[in-house]
Amino acid sequence: METSYELFNGTSYYDAGQLSENLSDNDNVGGPLECKQEINSDGLFNFIICGVLVNLIGVFGIFGNAISMIILSRPQMKSSINYLLIGLARCDTMLIVISMLIYGLPAIYPYTGLLFDYKFIVYPKIVRFLYPLSCIAQIATVYLTLTVTLERYIAVCHPLKARSFCTYGRAQLAVLIIVVFSLIYNLPKFWEIVTYTEVHWKYNVTVYCLYPAELRRNDLYVTLYVHWMYFFICYLFPFLALVVFNAAIYLRVRKANRDLQQLSRHQRREIGLATMLLCVVIVFLICNILPLASNIHETFLNDPPLWLVQTGNLLVTINSSINFIIYVIFGRKFKRIFLKLFCSSKLFGPGRDSPEFQTYDESIVTNTTNIELRNSIRHYHLNRSSTIGRNNNISNGSTRQSMKASGRPGSPGPCVYYPATSPATSPSQISRTSSTRNNQNGWSKKDIDSVL
Repeated sequence: METSYELFNGTSYYDAGQLSENLSDNDNVGGPLECKQEINSDGLFNFIICGVLVNLIGVFGIFGNAISMIILSRPQMKSSINYLLIGLARCDTMLIVISMLIYGLPAIYPYTGLLFDYKFIVYPKIVRFLYPLSCIAQIATVYLTLTVTLERYIAVCHPLKARSFCTYGRAQLAVLIIVVFSLIYNLPKFWEIVTYTEVHWKYNVTVYCLYPAELRRNDLYVTLYVHWMYFFICYLFPFLALVVFNAAIYLRVRKANRDLQQLSRHQRREIGLATMLLCVVIVFLICNILPLASNIHETFLNDPPLWLVQTGNLLVTINSSINFIIYVIFGRKFKRIFLKLFCSSKLFGPGRDSPEFQTYDESIVTNTTNIELRNSIRHYHLNRSSTIGRNNNISNGSTRQSMKASGRPGSPGPCVYYPATSPATSPSQISRTSSTRNNQNGWSKKDIDSVL
């Protein structure tokens, strides 16, 4: 998000000298002022961009990111890349909510006159905390996107190293480091804003307005920290890294598409995932072009125009809200689980991607194995019975009768067929009888175990 007081209360964020003069002398202004700003000076444009579009897109983004987090948290989706995407969705959701609170809702009042209490009482008290949190979420979003790109670069371009580098534990550690770094880097922003009070010209009530704190009015602080460090850390370094890594991923994906028939199933899945995340990064770069231009304008020239700042904030909100659509379009497994959870009446039934569900290939392998096992045991019984018959060692006549009646070979013991027992037979007698029959037929417990 752009750090501009133009979006806080209409007062130029960086023109602290002019604001200080306005606080003491308003004789040069021809009409009434609200927090030292002309009434409705940019009401319509600000209302359309922030009051309407930011709020509507933000609501959609909150629901989309919530659905993404639910799907990516499923047991069958557990992986290092999905953990990073969950962290990205959380930071995006935090950024959207704060964007609506400090940009969307306050933009409704200047044009419509609604939400007066929020604009002049609630908002000035909470924005001094929400603004640093929005900067934390923005830095975390940028570097989580870079981490996702780095993970895909290793998995696609260096697959032999992926097993050791792209692990769930390393993904958790990366998210923790990014969050801690974002928090430490943006700590000074908690002391950049102060409030003052004035009496509203129309309603004759005390309202609260924002004013740059002494730290924010320090030229050295603004030049080094606000301008240059922000430009290098939030834009220049991550953007260059994203371009380099994604160019390498694109070349590898393009080569893999030419040799698609030679790829294994796992490699095809990795290439498909890389293609989806490549789209995520492309959308990220496109939506951050205007904020980058605004930051360059501010760093090397002067304060950027208001329309550029507001449009850039709208694009940042769009970027935080659109990943869900990309997952549904390009993520086949994501789309299957989404349709199963939210577009099916059987909400908790086993689906294709549930852990207890067997895929078509797995069922074929399992059924084939079971059939082969039964056939091998049956052939073993037939060969064993024929060998015993030729040597005249069969002493149990009831076994022959059961073979003639059923057309099946005699049972070697109670492990394959379970003959019925008379009511008068006790369990101990059954055990002794079974062991005697096994010994008579040349079977031992070791033989039965070896067959099964």
